[in-house]
Amino acid sequence: MKHILITGGSGLIGKKITHLLERKGYEVAWLSRNADNKGQKSFEWDIQNQEMDEEAINWADGIIHLAGAGVADKRWTAERKKAILQSRTMSTSLLRKYIEKSSQKPSVFVSASAVGYYGFNTENEMVDENAKPGDDFLAQVVTAWEDEVSKIENLGLRTVMLRIGIVLAKEGGALVEMLKPPVAAPLGSGKQWMSWIQVDDLARMFFYAIENEQVKGIYNAVGPNPATNAELTEKAAKKKGKLFVNIGVPGFGLKIILGEMAQMVLGGNKASSKKIQEAGFEFRYPRLEEALEKIFV
Repeated sequence: MKHILITGGSGLIGKKITHLLERKGYEVAWLSRNADNKGQKSFEWDIQNQEMDEEAINWADGIIHLAGAGVADKRWTAERKKAILQSRTMSTSLLRKYIEKSSQKPSVFVSASAVGYYGFNTENEMVDENAKPGDDFLAQVVTAWEDEVSKIENLGLRTVMLRIGIVLAKEGGALVEMLKPPVAAPLGSGKQWMSWIQVDDLARMFFYAIENEQVKGIYNAVGPNPATNAELTEKAAKKKGKLFVNIGVPGFGLKIILGEMAQMVLGGNKASSKKIQEAGFEFRYPRLEEALEKIFV
């Protein structure tokens, strides 16, 4: 297996996975709306019109599916919520359609998913992959997304779904946003759990899923030591050299500013990494201090 096709390859996680795969001797191509990706081999697709370059599937030995509109990029209007859902379900459906009719099917399909599946009100319960889904908007999105991925599994491909937690990286994501204000502070009570993973460990987990045939099904892509919002914010501020004040940003204020999206930062979940570790994956940054040290080195 030497050819890996990635959707969402130009994003933070996609670039990390691309670089790792190329260092390991794989040839990587991105599936993109524009085939001109500054030297990166690419194939075109059009999710809205449900069309793509047929050669992309014939070329690929494996597929990594990351594409989806950012859940925290814009306020959740009705139109934005539709985009968040359809960018995931329609892109997966398009891949399935072309895999189904391809004479040279890839052998493995690894899809992103999210710990948002469990909802944002799991409190102190440690949830594993067998837990029931939540009932909020993001839980419904993830459920619909995974249902579409399951249809690809029914085509006979080894299929893996990685439910990704809060990704810690210096290039972007939640950590950068948390440390933007002049003074760092918890959000709401600060007691809500954040199931985090260091971005290099996440890229390695996708690589592990591609390489190891015993890995199949759903796994939580989170580190083994979840932290509360207050703990993560305080330790990140200290590493960054930023002042931390242990007075929570009022929840009602966040709801006014963010609307329904506030549930993402005021709620949380505590997801278990036991299953992926039992499958043989080893974290390089299992503790928050180690992850932050790597990021702010």
